[in-house]
Amino acid sequence: MKNVVKQINYISRRFGVFVFVILLAQASTNYKLQSYGFGSGGVGDSTSGNYGLNAISGEVSENQLSSGTYKANPGIEFTQMANEPPAPTFVNTTGYWYDQLHFVVTTGGNPTDTLYVIGISTDNFVTTNYIQADDTVGATAVYQTYTNWGGASGENVLGLQPSTAYKIKVRAKQGKYSESGWGPVGSASTSGPSMIFDIDVSATDSETDPPYIVDFGNLAVGSVNDSPVKVWIDFETNADNGGNVFVYGLNGSLRSAGVLYSINSATGDLSSLTEGYGARGLSNTQGSGGPLNIVSPYNGSSNNVGVLDTTIRTIFSSTAPVFSGRGSFILKSKITNTTPAASDYTDTITAISSAAF
Repeated sequence: MKNVVKQINYISRRFGVFVFVILLAQASTNYKLQSYGFGSGGVGDSTSGNYGLNAISGEVSENQLSSGTYKANPGIEFTQMANEPPAPTFVNTTGYWYDQLHFVVTTGGNPTDTLYVIGISTDNFVTTNYIQADDTVGATAVYQTYTNWGGASGENVLGLQPSTAYKIKVRAKQGKYSESGWGPVGSASTSGPSMIFDIDVSATDSETDPPYIVDFGNLAVGSVNDSPVKVWIDFETNADNGGNVFVYGLNGSLRSAGVLYSINSATGDLSSLTEGYGARGLSNTQGSGGPLNIVSPYNGSSNNVGVLDTTIRTIFSSTAPVFSGRGSFILKSKITNTTPAASDYTDTITAISSAAF
C-alpha cells in the first residue's frame, strides 16, 4: 500500500501541472485561420505544412467588443495584429482625370516597417483587385511599405476606366500572425474623356456662326495683303497628352477657274517672295493647363507664312490637358503685275482637331 501511494504522489508531482500556453510556430503565406481560439481542447504542436496556429489553450474566440466607432477582438492574436488602417485619401485631384486617381495610404500609427496592401473595386468589393507596385491594377495582392506607396505624397493608380466609380481599402501586416482586417473605404470617380473644338471668323475676338468666309477683296500688286478677318479656334481637352489643331487647303493655292491660274501657297517670307499665299499664327492663350502653342511653320513673324497645301499640318498644339484654349491665325497673299485679274480666286481651308488620349 505504501508503495502504491508513493507512486501516485510521484506521478502527481510530474503531471499535476499541465502546459497552459501552447505556441505553434508554423506559418503560411497562403492561408489565414479566421478563429484562433480552441477552447479547453486542442493538441500541442498540431501543425501541417500549410497551416499555423498562434493561441492560448482555453482562450475564447467569440464575444467581440464593438461599437459604431471601435471594436476589440479577444485573444492573443488580436494583440499581435497591426493597427487597422483608417480610410485612405482617394480623389480625382484635377477633377478631369479619366484614367487615373490619386491615393494616399493612412498608416493608423503602425511602425515604419509595416506592409500595406490596397484593394480596389468597381462593384463594392464583390470582386477585389489590387493596386500593383507599378500603380496599375491586377489580381495579385502586393504588399509594400508606406514609403513605397508614395508616403505622404501618395501615388496615382493608373489604367482605370473612364466615367467609373472606384473604391479602395487598405490592410496592414508586420511579421507573422499580425495582418489586420480591411480598413474603411475611400471612394472616387474618373471623368469621361472630352474634347471641345470650334472656329470663328471675325476681325475681333468674338463668337460667330457659319458660313465662314474670308474675303481679301481687291489685292494690291507687289504688296503683302492681310485678310481683313482672322480665323479663331477654341480648343479644349482633358487628354493626358493634350492634342492638336490641324489645317490644310483643298487646292494648295488661290485658284481661278475663270482664268485658269493659281496663286500657289508657300512657306516663306512673302516680303521677299514674288507671289504666294499662306497662314500665320497670331495669338494663343488658355485658361488653364497646356500651354497651347503655335507650331512651325505657322509661328513666324511679320510676313512669314506657312503653306496651306493638301498636306495636313499642325498649327496649334498642346502636350498636356488644356482648358479654354483660344488661338487665331491670319491669311496673307501677294500678287505681281503679271498675275491675271479675276474675281474667283478661291481656296477651301479645313481645320481639324484631335486629342491624344
